[in-house]
Amino acid sequence: MTFKIKKDRKESENKTIRFGVELIDRINTAIEGTDVSFSSFVQQACEYALDHMEEDPAKTGE
Repeated sequence: MTFKIKKDRKESENKTIRFGVELIDRINTAIEGTDVSFSSFVQQACEYALDHMEEDPAKTGE
C-alpha cells in the first residue's frame, strides 16, 4: 500500500518537534499545490509508518 495524502481534520494537541531543513523542504515540496497543511502531512506520515512497522519480537514475546 502506498502513502496517499488525505484532507482530514481530527481533534489534536500541540507538540513541538524539530525537523532537519532538508526534510522540511522535502515535505513542503510534497504538499505543494495541495490543500494539505504541513501538520496534517506529518500526522498522516506518522500514522502510515506506525501502521506499516514490522512488529518487534521482543514486544510480542516471540
